[in-house]
Amino acid sequence: MKNIGIKAESATLATLGFDGLDTIYWNLNPAQLIEKTIQLGQGTFNDTGALMIDTGEFTGRSPKDKFTVKDAITKDTVWWGDINFPFEPEKFSALRKKMMDYAKGKTVYVHDAYVCADKEHRVNVRVITETPWASLFANNLFLRPSHDELKTFTPEWHIICLPGFKADAKVDGTRQHNFTMLNFTDKQVVIGGSSYTGEIKKSMFTMLNYTLPMQGVLSMHCSANIGKDKDTAIFFGLSGTGKTTLSADPERGLIGDDEHGWSDKSVFNFEGGCYAKCVNLSKEKEPQIFDAVRFGTLLENTRCHANTATVDYDNISVTENTRAAYPINFIDNAVEPSVAGMPKNIFFLTCDAYGVLPPISKLTTNQAMYHFISGYTAKVAGTEVGVTEPTLTFSACFGKAFLPLHPMKYADLLGKKLDKHKVNVWLVNTGWSGGPYGVGSRMKLSYTRAMITAALNGSLEKVKFDTLPVFDLAIPTSCPNVPAEILNPRLTWKDKDAYDAKSNDLANAFVKNFEQYANQESAEVMKAAPKAAVNA
Repeated sequence: MKNIGIKAESATLATLGFDGLDTIYWNLNPAQLIEKTIQLGQGTFNDTGALMIDTGEFTGRSPKDKFTVKDAITKDTVWWGDINFPFEPEKFSALRKKMMDYAKGKTVYVHDAYVCADKEHRVNVRVITETPWASLFANNLFLRPSHDELKTFTPEWHIICLPGFKADAKVDGTRQHNFTMLNFTDKQVVIGGSSYTGEIKKSMFTMLNYTLPMQGVLSMHCSANIGKDKDTAIFFGLSGTGKTTLSADPERGLIGDDEHGWSDKSVFNFEGGCYAKCVNLSKEKEPQIFDAVRFGTLLENTRCHANTATVDYDNISVTENTRAAYPINFIDNAVEPSVAGMPKNIFFLTCDAYGVLPPISKLTTNQAMYHFISGYTAKVAGTEVGVTEPTLTFSACFGKAFLPLHPMKYADLLGKKLDKHKVNVWLVNTGWSGGPYGVGSRMKLSYTRAMITAALNGSLEKVKFDTLPVFDLAIPTSCPNVPAEILNPRLTWKDKDAYDAKSNDLANAFVKNFEQYANQESAEVMKAAPKAAVNA
Protein backbone atom coordinates (compact mmCIF):
# COMPACT_ATOMS: atom_id res chain seq x y z
CA MET A 1 0.00 0.00 0.00
CA LYS A 2 1.24 3.47 -0.91
CA ASN A 3 0.54 6.56 1.21
CA ILE A 4 1.00 9.75 -0.79
CA GLY A 5 0.57 13.20 0.71
CA ILE A 6 1.47 15.54 3.52
CA LYS A 7 -0.04 13.32 6.24
CA ALA A 8 1.36 10.04 4.98
CA GLU A 9 3.70 9.62 7.91
CA SER A 10 1.00 9.68 10.59
CA ALA A 11 -2.38 9.10 9.00
CA THR A 12 -4.24 5.83 8.96
CA LEU A 13 -7.65 4.63 7.87
CA ALA A 14 -7.39 1.37 9.75
CA THR A 15 -9.66 2.54 12.55
CA LEU A 16 -12.46 2.82 9.98
CA GLY A 17 -11.92 -0.74 8.81
CA PHE A 18 -9.96 -0.02 5.63
CA ASP A 19 -7.43 -2.74 4.95
CA GLY A 20 -5.41 -3.69 1.88
CA LEU A 21 -5.86 -0.46 -0.06
CA ASP A 22 -3.58 -0.04 -3.07
CA THR A 23 -2.89 3.70 -2.78
CA ILE A 24 -4.03 6.47 -0.44
CA TYR A 25 -3.70 10.04 -1.70
CA TRP A 26 -3.78 12.49 1.21
CA ASN A 27 -4.94 16.09 0.77
CA LEU A 28 -3.93 16.56 -2.83
CA ASN A 29 -4.36 20.15 -4.00
CA PRO A 30 -6.97 21.03 -6.65
CA ALA A 31 -4.47 20.96 -9.51
CA GLN A 32 -3.32 17.47 -8.53
CA LEU A 33 -6.89 16.19 -8.21
CA ILE A 34 -7.77 17.65 -11.60
CA GLU A 35 -4.68 16.07 -13.14
CA LYS A 36 -5.63 12.67 -11.69
CA THR A 37 -9.16 13.01 -13.06
CA ILE A 38 -7.88 13.75 -16.55
CA GLN A 39 -5.31 10.92 -16.40
CA LEU A 40 -8.05 8.46 -15.40
CA GLY A 41 -10.26 9.60 -18.28
CA GLN A 42 -12.98 10.70 -15.84
CA GLY A 43 -13.17 14.31 -16.95
CA THR A 44 -12.31 16.92 -19.56
CA PHE A 45 -11.56 20.64 -19.62
CA ASN A 46 -13.84 23.26 -21.07
CA ASP A 47 -12.42 26.42 -22.61
CA THR A 48 -12.37 28.27 -19.28
CA GLY A 49 -10.22 25.56 -17.69
CA ALA A 50 -13.05 24.18 -15.54
CA LEU A 51 -13.20 20.41 -15.09
CA MET A 52 -16.25 18.76 -16.65
CA ILE A 53 -17.42 15.41 -15.26
CA ASP A 54 -20.53 13.26 -15.34
CA THR A 55 -22.06 11.86 -12.16
CA GLY A 56 -23.44 8.83 -13.97
CA GLU A 57 -26.68 7.11 -13.03
CA PHE A 58 -27.70 9.73 -10.49
CA THR A 59 -27.78 13.41 -11.44
CA GLY A 60 -29.65 14.53 -8.32
CA ARG A 61 -30.21 13.53 -4.74
CA SER A 62 -32.17 10.38 -3.92
CA PRO A 63 -34.05 11.34 -0.73
CA LYS A 64 -35.78 7.99 -0.33
CA ASP A 65 -32.39 6.31 -0.08
CA LYS A 66 -31.06 8.41 2.81
CA PHE A 67 -31.05 6.62 6.16
CA THR A 68 -30.21 7.42 9.77
CA VAL A 69 -28.99 4.73 12.15
CA LYS A 70 -31.59 4.36 14.90
CA ASP A 71 -29.76 3.84 18.19
CA ALA A 72 -29.60 5.15 21.75
CA ILE A 73 -28.71 8.66 20.56
CA THR A 74 -31.29 9.05 17.81
CA LYS A 75 -34.26 6.84 18.66
CA ASP A 76 -36.09 9.47 20.75
CA THR A 77 -34.75 12.63 19.08
CA VAL A 78 -34.95 12.13 15.31
CA TRP A 79 -38.19 12.98 13.52
CA TRP A 80 -38.83 9.54 12.04
CA GLY A 81 -41.19 9.26 9.09
CA ASP A 82 -41.20 9.94 5.37
CA ILE A 83 -37.99 12.01 5.57
CA ASN A 84 -35.84 10.21 8.12
CA PHE A 85 -35.75 6.48 7.49
CA PRO A 86 -34.35 4.32 10.31
CA PHE A 87 -31.57 1.78 9.83
CA GLU A 88 -30.53 -0.85 12.35
CA PRO A 89 -27.04 -0.49 13.90
CA GLU A 90 -26.19 -4.11 13.18
CA LYS A 91 -27.09 -3.75 9.52
CA PHE A 92 -25.04 -0.56 9.31
CA SER A 93 -21.98 -2.39 10.66
CA ALA A 94 -22.50 -5.24 8.21
CA LEU A 95 -22.92 -2.89 5.27
CA ARG A 96 -19.84 -0.88 6.20
CA LYS A 97 -17.83 -4.12 6.44
CA LYS A 98 -18.90 -5.00 2.91
CA MET A 99 -17.81 -1.56 1.74
CA MET A 100 -14.40 -2.09 3.33
CA ASP A 101 -14.08 -5.45 1.58
CA TYR A 102 -14.98 -3.77 -1.71
CA ALA A 103 -12.26 -1.14 -1.16
CA LYS A 104 -9.43 -3.69 -0.87
CA GLY A 105 -6.91 -3.23 -3.65
CA LYS A 106 -8.39 0.11 -4.66
CA THR A 107 -7.16 3.71 -4.56
CA VAL A 108 -8.84 6.29 -2.35
CA TYR A 109 -8.50 10.06 -2.02
CA VAL A 110 -8.59 11.58 1.45
CA HIS A 111 -9.51 15.20 2.02
CA ASP A 112 -9.46 16.90 5.41
CA ALA A 113 -11.86 19.81 5.81
CA TYR A 114 -14.22 21.39 8.28
CA VAL A 115 -17.72 22.87 8.43
CA CYS A 116 -18.94 26.03 10.24
CA ALA A 117 -16.97 29.24 9.73
CA ASP A 118 -17.70 30.31 13.31
CA LYS A 119 -14.81 28.87 15.34
CA GLU A 120 -17.11 28.12 18.28
CA HIS A 121 -19.03 25.61 16.19
CA ARG A 122 -16.32 24.22 13.89
CA VAL A 123 -16.50 20.49 13.11
CA ASN A 124 -13.55 18.73 11.46
CA VAL A 125 -14.49 16.29 8.68
CA ARG A 126 -12.39 13.70 6.86
CA VAL A 127 -13.76 12.76 3.43
CA ILE A 128 -12.63 9.50 1.79
CA THR A 129 -13.65 9.15 -1.85
CA GLU A 130 -13.16 6.71 -4.69
CA THR A 131 -12.66 9.36 -7.37
CA PRO A 132 -10.32 12.37 -7.41
CA TRP A 133 -13.05 14.70 -8.63
CA ALA A 134 -15.25 13.87 -5.63
CA SER A 135 -12.30 14.88 -3.46
CA LEU A 136 -12.09 18.12 -5.47
CA PHE A 137 -15.77 18.67 -4.71
CA ALA A 138 -15.07 18.27 -0.99
CA ASN A 139 -12.21 20.75 -1.28
CA ASN A 140 -14.41 23.28 -3.06
CA LEU A 141 -17.54 22.97 -0.92
CA PHE A 142 -16.21 22.52 2.59
CA LEU A 143 -13.99 24.90 4.52
CA ARG A 144 -10.27 24.47 3.98
CA PRO A 145 -7.82 24.12 6.90
CA SER A 146 -4.48 25.90 6.66
CA HIS A 147 -1.30 23.95 5.94
CA ASP A 148 -0.33 24.15 9.62
CA GLU A 149 -3.81 23.01 10.74
CA LEU A 150 -3.52 19.95 8.52
CA LYS A 151 -0.40 18.85 10.39
CA THR A 152 -2.41 18.32 13.57
CA PHE A 153 -5.81 17.69 12.02
CA THR A 154 -8.08 15.35 13.98
CA PRO A 155 -11.41 14.48 12.36
CA GLU A 156 -14.63 14.45 14.35
CA TRP A 157 -16.74 13.08 11.48
CA HIS A 158 -15.88 10.82 8.54
CA ILE A 159 -17.57 10.60 5.14
CA ILE A 160 -16.86 7.43 3.17
CA CYS A 161 -18.02 7.72 -0.44
CA LEU A 162 -17.56 4.61 -2.58
CA PRO A 163 -20.01 4.93 -5.49
CA GLY A 164 -18.69 1.76 -7.13
CA PHE A 165 -20.05 -0.27 -4.21
CA LYS A 166 -23.68 -1.23 -4.69
CA ALA A 167 -25.82 -2.61 -1.92
CA ASP A 168 -27.92 -5.74 -2.21
CA ALA A 169 -31.24 -4.37 -1.00
CA LYS A 170 -32.67 -7.74 0.04
CA VAL A 171 -29.60 -8.62 2.09
CA ASP A 172 -28.42 -5.21 3.30
CA GLY A 173 -31.76 -3.63 4.17
CA THR A 174 -31.56 -0.66 1.79
CA ARG A 175 -34.32 0.33 -0.62
CA GLN A 176 -32.16 -0.22 -3.68
CA HIS A 177 -28.46 -0.35 -4.56
CA ASN A 178 -27.65 3.28 -3.70
CA PHE A 179 -27.69 4.76 -0.21
CA THR A 180 -26.54 7.62 1.99
CA MET A 181 -26.42 6.74 5.68
CA LEU A 182 -25.69 8.80 8.80
CA ASN A 183 -24.52 7.27 12.07
CA PHE A 184 -24.52 9.85 14.88
CA THR A 185 -22.94 7.47 17.39
CA ASP A 186 -19.97 6.56 15.18
CA LYS A 187 -20.02 10.06 13.61
CA GLN A 188 -19.81 8.58 10.14
CA VAL A 189 -21.54 8.96 6.80
CA VAL A 190 -21.35 6.14 4.27
CA ILE A 191 -22.38 6.67 0.64
CA GLY A 192 -22.58 3.94 -1.97
CA GLY A 193 -24.03 3.35 -5.41
CA SER A 194 -24.26 7.04 -6.36
CA SER A 195 -21.60 9.45 -7.65
CA TYR A 196 -23.81 12.50 -7.24
CA THR A 197 -21.67 14.81 -5.14
CA GLY A 198 -24.64 16.58 -3.61
CA GLU A 199 -25.02 13.58 -1.31
CA ILE A 200 -21.63 14.45 0.26
CA LYS A 201 -22.61 18.06 0.79
CA LYS A 202 -26.08 17.44 2.17
CA SER A 203 -24.93 14.72 4.57
CA MET A 204 -23.03 17.34 6.56
CA PHE A 205 -25.96 19.74 6.37
CA THR A 206 -28.17 17.04 7.86
CA MET A 207 -25.62 16.41 10.60
CA LEU A 208 -25.51 20.10 11.54
CA ASN A 209 -29.30 20.32 11.42
CA TYR A 210 -29.28 17.72 14.20
CA THR A 211 -26.49 19.04 16.41
CA LEU A 212 -26.72 22.84 16.23
CA PRO A 213 -30.34 23.44 17.33
CA MET A 214 -29.51 21.57 20.53
CA GLN A 215 -26.93 24.33 21.12
CA GLY A 216 -29.45 27.11 20.49
CA VAL A 217 -28.19 27.72 16.94
CA LEU A 218 -30.76 27.88 14.13
CA SER A 219 -29.50 25.84 11.18
CA MET A 220 -30.86 27.22 7.93
CA HIS A 221 -31.21 26.19 4.28
CA CYS A 222 -30.45 29.68 3.05
CA SER A 223 -27.98 32.00 1.38
CA ALA A 224 -26.72 35.15 3.04
CA ASN A 225 -24.96 38.37 2.13
CA ILE A 226 -23.95 41.62 3.78
CA GLY A 227 -24.15 45.24 2.67
CA LYS A 228 -21.66 48.06 2.93
CA ASP A 229 -23.44 49.21 6.10
CA LYS A 230 -22.91 45.74 7.64
CA ASP A 231 -26.59 44.84 7.22
CA THR A 232 -26.97 41.08 6.92
CA ALA A 233 -29.64 39.56 4.68
CA ILE A 234 -30.80 35.93 4.66
CA PHE A 235 -32.47 34.17 1.72
CA PHE A 236 -34.43 30.98 2.45
CA GLY A 237 -35.52 28.68 -0.35
CA LEU A 238 -35.23 25.27 -1.91
CA SER A 239 -32.85 24.58 -4.78
CA GLY A 240 -33.93 26.45 -7.89
CA THR A 241 -35.80 29.28 -6.15
CA GLY A 242 -32.90 31.71 -6.47
CA LYS A 243 -30.86 31.48 -3.25
CA THR A 244 -27.52 31.33 -5.03
CA THR A 245 -28.42 33.76 -7.80
CA LEU A 246 -29.98 36.43 -5.60
CA SER A 247 -27.30 36.34 -2.92
CA ALA A 248 -24.55 36.80 -5.54
CA ASP A 249 -25.00 40.56 -5.63
CA PRO A 250 -22.01 42.63 -6.81
CA GLU A 251 -23.07 45.42 -4.42
CA ARG A 252 -23.01 43.14 -1.37
CA GLY A 253 -20.53 40.75 0.18
CA LEU A 254 -21.40 37.06 -0.14
CA ILE A 255 -21.43 35.16 3.16
CA GLY A 256 -22.59 31.93 1.53
CA ASP A 257 -25.04 30.47 -0.95
CA ASP A 258 -26.82 27.57 0.73
CA GLU A 259 -26.28 26.62 4.39
CA HIS A 260 -25.88 28.81 7.48
CA GLY A 261 -26.22 28.95 11.23
CA TRP A 262 -27.72 31.78 13.29
CA SER A 263 -26.29 31.89 16.79
CA ASP A 264 -26.63 34.51 19.52
CA LYS A 265 -23.44 36.11 18.18
CA SER A 266 -23.40 35.69 14.41
CA VAL A 267 -24.75 34.40 11.14
CA PHE A 268 -22.12 32.03 9.73
CA ASN A 269 -21.62 29.86 6.67
CA PHE A 270 -21.42 26.09 7.10
CA GLU A 271 -19.44 25.77 3.87
CA GLY A 272 -16.44 27.11 2.02
CA GLY A 273 -17.90 27.10 -1.47
CA CYS A 274 -20.92 27.28 -3.75
CA TYR A 275 -22.85 24.55 -5.56
CA ALA A 276 -24.64 26.66 -8.14
CA LYS A 277 -27.26 25.47 -10.60
CA CYS A 278 -26.02 26.47 -14.02
CA VAL A 279 -28.91 25.65 -16.33
CA ASN A 280 -29.40 28.66 -18.65
CA LEU A 281 -26.40 30.36 -17.03
CA SER A 282 -25.25 33.51 -18.83
CA LYS A 283 -22.83 36.33 -18.14
CA GLU A 284 -25.63 38.82 -18.62
CA LYS A 285 -28.00 37.32 -16.03
CA GLU A 286 -25.54 35.94 -13.46
CA PRO A 287 -22.10 37.46 -14.11
CA GLN A 288 -20.51 36.42 -10.81
CA ILE A 289 -21.46 32.77 -11.14
CA PHE A 290 -20.55 32.77 -14.83
CA ASP A 291 -17.08 34.15 -14.08
CA ALA A 292 -16.59 31.62 -11.27
CA VAL A 293 -16.50 28.80 -13.84
CA ARG A 294 -12.75 28.57 -14.34
CA PHE A 295 -9.80 26.35 -13.48
CA GLY A 296 -10.54 24.71 -10.15
CA THR A 297 -14.31 24.65 -10.67
CA LEU A 298 -16.09 21.30 -11.04
CA LEU A 299 -18.84 21.28 -13.68
CA GLU A 300 -21.34 18.44 -13.39
CA ASN A 301 -23.36 16.89 -16.23
CA THR A 302 -22.93 19.77 -18.67
CA ARG A 303 -22.40 19.54 -22.44
CA CYS A 304 -20.53 21.74 -24.90
CA HIS A 305 -21.66 23.31 -28.15
CA ALA A 306 -20.89 21.02 -31.09
CA ASN A 307 -17.21 20.84 -32.04
CA THR A 308 -16.19 23.29 -29.29
CA ALA A 309 -15.04 23.28 -25.68
CA THR A 310 -17.56 25.99 -24.80
CA VAL A 311 -20.29 24.87 -22.43
CA ASP A 312 -23.85 25.08 -23.70
CA TYR A 313 -25.66 25.95 -20.48
CA ASP A 314 -29.02 25.59 -22.22
CA ASN A 315 -28.28 21.94 -22.98
CA ILE A 316 -30.25 19.76 -20.58
CA SER A 317 -29.78 16.48 -22.44
CA VAL A 318 -28.30 14.89 -19.30
CA THR A 319 -30.30 16.76 -16.64
CA GLU A 320 -31.68 20.19 -15.81
CA ASN A 321 -29.73 19.88 -12.56
CA THR A 322 -26.38 20.87 -14.07
CA ARG A 323 -24.09 22.24 -11.38
CA ALA A 324 -20.91 24.22 -10.81
CA ALA A 325 -18.97 23.59 -7.60
CA TYR A 326 -16.36 26.21 -6.74
CA PRO A 327 -14.66 27.74 -3.68
CA ILE A 328 -16.44 30.78 -2.32
CA ASN A 329 -13.43 33.01 -3.05
CA PHE A 330 -14.14 32.49 -6.77
CA ILE A 331 -16.84 35.10 -6.13
CA ASP A 332 -15.04 38.45 -6.11
CA ASN A 333 -16.89 39.96 -3.17
CA ALA A 334 -17.03 36.88 -0.95
CA VAL A 335 -16.61 37.53 2.76
CA GLU A 336 -13.89 35.51 4.47
CA PRO A 337 -14.19 34.32 7.10
CA SER A 338 -17.84 33.80 6.21
CA VAL A 339 -19.24 35.29 9.40
CA ALA A 340 -21.50 38.32 9.89
CA GLY A 341 -23.76 39.98 12.45
CA MET A 342 -27.48 39.73 13.10
CA PRO A 343 -29.78 39.89 10.06
CA LYS A 344 -31.81 42.98 9.24
CA ASN A 345 -33.87 41.41 6.43
CA ILE A 346 -34.97 37.84 5.73
CA PHE A 347 -36.42 36.73 2.39
CA PHE A 348 -38.53 33.59 1.93
CA LEU A 349 -38.11 32.62 -1.72
CA THR A 350 -40.87 30.57 -3.25
CA CYS A 351 -41.33 29.36 -6.79
CA ASP A 352 -45.13 29.58 -6.99
CA ALA A 353 -46.21 27.37 -9.88
CA TYR A 354 -49.81 28.50 -9.39
CA GLY A 355 -48.99 32.15 -10.13
CA VAL A 356 -51.04 33.25 -7.11
CA LEU A 357 -48.55 34.78 -4.69
CA PRO A 358 -47.29 38.37 -5.17
CA PRO A 359 -43.71 38.98 -6.32
CA ILE A 360 -42.97 40.53 -2.92
CA SER A 361 -44.94 40.99 0.28
CA LYS A 362 -44.06 41.90 3.85
CA LEU A 363 -44.87 39.42 6.59
CA THR A 364 -45.78 39.91 10.21
CA THR A 365 -43.94 37.73 12.73
CA ASN A 366 -46.86 35.31 12.90
CA GLN A 367 -47.09 35.15 9.11
CA ALA A 368 -43.34 34.55 8.97
CA MET A 369 -43.71 31.63 11.36
CA TYR A 370 -46.59 30.22 9.33
CA HIS A 371 -44.83 30.47 5.98
CA PHE A 372 -41.56 29.16 7.43
CA ILE A 373 -43.28 26.06 8.78
CA SER A 374 -45.22 25.64 5.52
CA GLY A 375 -42.22 26.12 3.22
CA TYR A 376 -44.33 26.34 0.08
CA THR A 377 -42.65 26.17 -3.31
CA ALA A 378 -42.46 24.02 -6.42
CA LYS A 379 -39.80 21.36 -6.79
CA VAL A 380 -37.71 22.46 -9.71
CA ALA A 381 -36.90 20.03 -12.51
CA GLY A 382 -33.78 17.93 -12.05
CA THR A 383 -33.03 18.71 -8.42
CA GLU A 384 -34.39 15.33 -7.39
CA VAL A 385 -34.63 12.07 -9.28
CA GLY A 386 -37.88 11.82 -11.25
CA VAL A 387 -38.86 15.50 -11.08
CA THR A 388 -39.20 16.77 -14.65
CA GLU A 389 -41.36 19.88 -14.19
CA PRO A 390 -42.35 22.21 -11.33
CA THR A 391 -44.50 20.32 -8.82
CA LEU A 392 -46.50 21.78 -5.91
CA THR A 393 -44.91 20.93 -2.58
CA PHE A 394 -44.59 22.04 1.01
CA SER A 395 -41.15 21.63 2.52
CA ALA A 396 -41.02 22.59 6.19
CA CYS A 397 -38.44 25.28 6.98
CA PHE A 398 -37.64 25.41 3.23
CA GLY A 399 -35.55 22.28 3.68
CA LYS A 400 -37.68 19.42 5.02
CA ALA A 401 -35.53 16.80 3.30
CA PHE A 402 -32.59 17.75 5.54
CA LEU A 403 -34.36 18.04 8.91
CA PRO A 404 -33.52 15.24 11.34
CA LEU A 405 -35.49 17.02 14.09
CA HIS A 406 -39.18 17.92 14.11
CA PRO A 407 -39.84 21.16 12.13
CA MET A 408 -41.24 22.86 15.23
CA LYS A 409 -37.76 22.76 16.80
CA TYR A 410 -36.48 25.03 14.04
CA ALA A 411 -39.63 27.15 13.87
CA ASP A 412 -39.52 27.90 17.60
CA LEU A 413 -35.90 29.00 17.31
CA LEU A 414 -36.75 31.27 14.37
CA GLY A 415 -39.65 32.87 16.20
CA LYS A 416 -37.52 33.68 19.22
CA LYS A 417 -34.80 35.23 17.07
CA LEU A 418 -37.26 37.31 15.03
CA ASP A 419 -38.77 38.76 18.19
CA LYS A 420 -35.39 39.43 19.76
CA HIS A 421 -33.75 41.13 16.79
CA LYS A 422 -36.80 42.80 15.13
CA VAL A 423 -36.04 41.47 11.64
CA ASN A 424 -37.99 42.41 8.48
CA VAL A 425 -39.35 39.29 6.75
CA TRP A 426 -40.37 39.30 3.09
CA LEU A 427 -42.11 36.63 1.00
CA VAL A 428 -40.75 36.70 -2.56
CA ASN A 429 -42.29 34.77 -5.46
CA THR A 430 -39.64 33.91 -8.06
CA GLY A 431 -42.15 31.65 -9.85
CA TRP A 432 -45.00 32.45 -12.19
CA SER A 433 -47.00 35.59 -12.92
CA GLY A 434 -50.02 36.15 -15.15
CA GLY A 435 -51.19 32.57 -14.80
CA PRO A 436 -50.05 29.18 -13.57
CA TYR A 437 -47.18 27.13 -14.99
CA GLY A 438 -47.91 26.51 -18.67
CA VAL A 439 -50.01 29.68 -19.01
CA GLY A 440 -48.18 32.53 -17.29
CA SER A 441 -44.52 33.42 -17.42
CA ARG A 442 -41.65 33.15 -14.93
CA MET A 443 -40.92 36.32 -12.97
CA LYS A 444 -38.09 38.31 -14.54
CA LEU A 445 -34.90 38.10 -12.55
CA SER A 446 -34.29 41.82 -13.02
CA TYR A 447 -37.61 42.62 -11.35
CA THR A 448 -36.90 40.28 -8.43
CA ARG A 449 -33.49 41.87 -7.94
CA ALA A 450 -35.03 45.36 -7.99
CA MET A 451 -37.63 44.42 -5.37
CA ILE A 452 -35.04 42.88 -3.08
CA THR A 453 -32.82 45.93 -3.50
CA ALA A 454 -35.73 48.16 -2.54
CA ALA A 455 -36.37 46.08 0.57
CA LEU A 456 -32.70 46.16 1.53
CA ASN A 457 -32.18 49.90 1.05
CA GLY A 458 -35.42 50.85 2.78
CA SER A 459 -37.25 52.15 -0.30
CA LEU A 460 -40.26 49.93 0.37
CA GLU A 461 -40.69 51.51 3.79
CA LYS A 462 -41.74 54.72 2.02
CA VAL A 463 -44.52 53.31 -0.20
CA LYS A 464 -48.16 52.46 0.36
CA PHE A 465 -49.15 48.82 0.88
CA ASP A 466 -52.38 47.08 -0.09
CA THR A 467 -53.66 43.79 1.27
CA LEU A 468 -53.98 40.72 -0.93
CA PRO A 469 -57.27 38.96 -0.11
CA VAL A 470 -57.33 35.34 1.08
CA PHE A 471 -53.62 35.28 2.00
CA ASP A 472 -53.85 38.63 3.81
CA LEU A 473 -50.43 39.65 2.52
CA ALA A 474 -49.16 43.25 2.59
CA ILE A 475 -48.08 44.11 -0.97
CA PRO A 476 -46.41 47.38 -2.05
CA THR A 477 -48.27 49.46 -4.60
CA SER A 478 -45.04 50.70 -6.16
CA CYS A 479 -41.37 49.75 -6.28
CA PRO A 480 -38.42 51.42 -8.03
CA ASN A 481 -37.57 49.83 -11.41
CA VAL A 482 -40.56 47.47 -11.30
CA PRO A 483 -43.81 47.92 -13.29
CA ALA A 484 -46.56 48.63 -10.76
CA GLU A 485 -48.99 46.32 -12.55
CA ILE A 486 -47.05 43.17 -11.64
CA LEU A 487 -47.03 43.85 -7.89
CA ASN A 488 -50.61 42.66 -7.43
CA PRO A 489 -50.75 39.12 -8.91
CA ARG A 490 -54.49 39.21 -9.51
CA LEU A 491 -54.09 42.16 -11.88
CA THR A 492 -51.64 40.19 -14.06
CA TRP A 493 -54.27 37.55 -14.91
CA LYS A 494 -56.59 38.16 -17.85
CA ASP A 495 -59.25 35.98 -16.25
CA LYS A 496 -59.76 37.35 -12.73
CA ASP A 497 -62.25 34.62 -11.83
CA ALA A 498 -59.64 32.03 -12.76
CA TYR A 499 -57.15 33.77 -10.47
CA ASP A 500 -59.65 33.75 -7.60
CA ALA A 501 -60.24 30.04 -8.09
CA LYS A 502 -56.51 29.27 -8.12
CA SER A 503 -55.99 31.46 -5.08
CA ASN A 504 -58.61 29.53 -3.18
CA ASP A 505 -57.11 26.22 -4.33
CA LEU A 506 -53.68 27.21 -3.09
CA ALA A 507 -55.09 28.52 0.18
CA ASN A 508 -56.84 25.22 0.73
CA ALA A 509 -53.56 23.41 0.06
CA PHE A 510 -51.82 25.57 2.69
CA VAL A 511 -54.51 24.86 5.28
CA LYS A 512 -54.56 21.16 4.54
CA ASN A 513 -50.79 20.89 4.80
CA PHE A 514 -50.69 22.80 8.09
CA GLU A 515 -53.09 20.41 9.78
CA GLN A 516 -50.11 18.26 10.76
CA TYR A 517 -48.75 21.13 12.87
CA ALA A 518 -52.01 22.70 14.09
CA ASN A 519 -52.03 21.05 17.52
CA GLN A 520 -48.43 22.15 18.18
CA GLU A 521 -48.52 25.77 17.07
CA SER A 522 -49.84 28.85 18.87
CA ALA A 523 -53.23 30.39 18.16
CA GLU A 524 -51.50 33.58 16.97
CA VAL A 525 -49.56 31.72 14.28
CA MET A 526 -52.65 29.76 13.27
CA LYS A 527 -54.47 33.06 12.62
CA ALA A 528 -51.90 33.78 9.89
CA ALA A 529 -53.31 30.97 7.75
CA PRO A 530 -55.00 31.88 4.45
CA LYS A 531 -58.71 32.52 4.97
CA ALA A 532 -60.15 29.62 3.00
CA ALA A 533 -61.78 26.40 4.11
CA VAL A 534 -60.44 23.02 3.05
CA ASN A 535 -62.50 21.56 0.24
CA ALA A 536 -64.43 18.46 1.17
